[in-house]
Amino acid sequence: MARVEVVMPQMGESITTGTITKWHKAAGEVIELDAILLEISTDKVESEIPSPIQGKIVELLYPEGATVDVGKPIAIIEDDMNAAVSAPATAPAKKAEAPKAEKVAASAPAPTQEVAHAEPEEEGFRFYTPLVKAMAKEAGVALSELKHIKGSGAAGRVNKADLEAYIAGPRKTGASAVSSAPAKAAPAGSAAPSGTPQLRGTDRVEIVAMDNMRKTIAKNMVLSKQTAPHVNSIDEIDMTGLVKAREKIKIEFKKREGINLTYSHFVLYAIVQALKEHPLVNASIEGDNIVIKKDIHLGCAVATPTGLVVPVIKNASNLNLTGLARALDVLANKAKTKKLTMDDLTGGTYTFTNNGSFGTLIATPVILQPQVGIFCTGVIKKRVMVTEDDAIAIRSMMYGTHTYDHRLIDGELGSKFLASVKHHLETMNPENLI
Repeated sequence: MARVEVVMPQMGESITTGTITKWHKAAGEVIELDAILLEISTDKVESEIPSPIQGKIVELLYPEGATVDVGKPIAIIEDDMNAAVSAPATAPAKKAEAPKAEKVAASAPAPTQEVAHAEPEEEGFRFYTPLVKAMAKEAGVALSELKHIKGSGAAGRVNKADLEAYIAGPRKTGASAVSSAPAKAAPAGSAAPSGTPQLRGTDRVEIVAMDNMRKTIAKNMVLSKQTAPHVNSIDEIDMTGLVKAREKIKIEFKKREGINLTYSHFVLYAIVQALKEHPLVNASIEGDNIVIKKDIHLGCAVATPTGLVVPVIKNASNLNLTGLARALDVLANKAKTKKLTMDDLTGGTYTFTNNGSFGTLIATPVILQPQVGIFCTGVIKKRVMVTEDDAIAIRSMMYGTHTYDHRLIDGELGSKFLASVKHHLETMNPENLI
């Protein structure tokens, strides 16, 4: 029998770490080939990782919540096709007694601060990771008190989330008494467990650690602003015709496609037509070279409970209005159920974001690098307008913002692109497009 090291899988070209969010198996248990071993989150996706082999789990090398570099071992499985199910081990196997293990990457569907691997230490026949012990010490929780916390980690291990929930709730001391002296307020700038109330001077604050997604969004937004000089062209778009047309066809469309026909679908179609007319907007900059993309892969920002993601509609120029609606529906559902793959999130050549869904009138978004433009729509509102023949009428109006990289796109091209999107939205007849 051989021992195999399961390593943190590569989730994408730009992904260097992954965070273990949940172990589905414990040390000592048998796992089948392709059965789910653990769940991993990165700055872009959350994925279930299957076991690359069948066998008995000898050791789980990291606790839940640990962030591990791609390629590092995270578990050891004994390759035993005839292994019988056994009770979870109460202690990790000693590495000195284990034969040299072969490294195998866990297969993945198409980063927080790093946690260095350390062996858990034994305390009263329970095991606590250095992270949990440090958090307990900071919060004034004795190790004897930890024994009374029900762990949700591998083999009943107490993880970071268990300890945070315990600290926030009523404290149980069990057989060991805990000092009733009030905890001292943490000095300004000192570390404390995420979500723990603290005092800064006379102000009460709560400090919450950024998750992987929020850290990466922050980094990418700063990088984009530092890289590209952003310029915004804004115009108001008369959506009256589309509002009326949508009312006529939305019920039949829902019956036929099972999808709600939204204004985002019309905007996506108009953007595709504008990109065909102005191909330089569908480009990127590489050093001193301009790379004009011949295929249109349209990113569409989708809000999820954990943050904003931008799945990509591939080859959007080949799709009609119905095709775009179908593609967006699939991606939006995958985003909300955490089923997006790296392929769904990469390769975009231009991006659309709809701030109007939150009631916002106008917004100026940040370009998603290495693209050179992003289009943003606001909420549709009825307003009193003066028509071209000087009549006064109530129209359904929407602001559209084209944000572009001034290194490549000048004001003329940026404004012409916006005018093209506006024209297609104001003259579109959806009944001929679905």
